[in-house]
Amino acid sequence: MGRDPRRAAGGMGLWTSKLPQKGRALRPQEKDILRSPLIIFMMGGPACGKGTQCKNMATKYGLCHVGLGQLLRQEAQRSTRRGRKIHDIMLQGLLVPTGIILDMISNAMLSHPESRGFLINGFPRELRQAKEFERIVGRAPDVVIVLDCSMETMVRRALRRGRLEHRADDCEPAIRQRLETYYTLYLGRSSSREHFCQVLLGR
Repeated sequence: MGRDPRRAAGGMGLWTSKLPQKGRALRPQEKDILRSPLIIFMMGGPACGKGTQCKNMATKYGLCHVGLGQLLRQEAQRSTRRGRKIHDIMLQGLLVPTGIILDMISNAMLSHPESRGFLINGFPRELRQAKEFERIVGRAPDVVIVLDCSMETMVRRALRRGRLEHRADDCEPAIRQRLETYYTLYLGRSSSREHFCQVLLGR
């Protein structure tokens, strides 16, 4: 049996297809909108508590919560070719191409031009995504927060969440593939980070 063409880089959980790997370039006036607001990346494995922390912080500090997982699930429910492709990718716990992710995030941010800041939940998932964000938006994040959590805790939480919220991507095979991908591409311990990174326990 041949190698699954959707896997790349030694089975790291990447998806290779005709879907865009680069996001659209923002116009100068769009970059101006995003030049001043605070930008925070909230990273961590599946079900480590990113969404809960982002909602709490957004309420407390008056920030806009941009949830990548929610954006992807909304797109996956659409009866379009791209929606069906994203649905298939997520069911297998693989990474959606960077271009699609960046377009979703930048569009979500630009839809709130008066926001004092953005909490971007679940991004980046690999170093290339962080670099592509800087290229498109024209600036780096102000803060990077990583929620650290044990694998056993994340699996247990994700399975419980899948039952309660009926999330198709929280089935056990997809969860374990997402964890494999996360730990392979994990940026939290990368020595190449140039920005402030705060690691917190996501118990």
